[in-house]
Amino acid sequence: MVKQKGIKSVVDNRRARHEYHIKENYEAGMVLVGTEVKSLRMGKGNLQDAYAVVKGGEVWVNNFHISPYEKGNQFNHDPLRPKKLLLNRREINRLTGLQKEKGYTLIPMKIYFKNGRAKVDLAVAVGKKLYDKRDDLADRDAKRDMERVLKERNKIY
Repeated sequence: MVKQKGIKSVVDNRRARHEYHIKENYEAGMVLVGTEVKSLRMGKGNLQDAYAVVKGGEVWVNNFHISPYEKGNQFNHDPLRPKKLLLNRREINRLTGLQKEKGYTLIPMKIYFKNGRAKVDLAVAVGKKLYDKRDDLADRDAKRDMERVLKERNKIY
């Protein structure tokens, strides 16, 4: 994602790129209560096991944990409450079709604030096999080694 003015990434799902092949990305708004917004602004969210589903023509994020607001009172939010996502009807219909296909999953990749509103980067993904994960790790290690050798070679003595 390109850094733009007014956008601050709050929560990232770093494990998702290791576990899934990302096919498409969508930007969606989130319906949150006040203490959830305050807690997110403090960086108290966890996307590790979060996933999205389409139910009744609406998209919902499940297992997205937002810690209770520390300065809240008895009206604090439920940490694992399902959160509704705001998308266009055309996008929801597309996601419904993709979700019905075997192997496709809707994964929230990151949460950020854009112009003061909480947004989620929703990805359509396919799970990686174990050998795909090993290939990615080997490629990353090889690239790191090549960069290290080039850096050593270009040093001025």
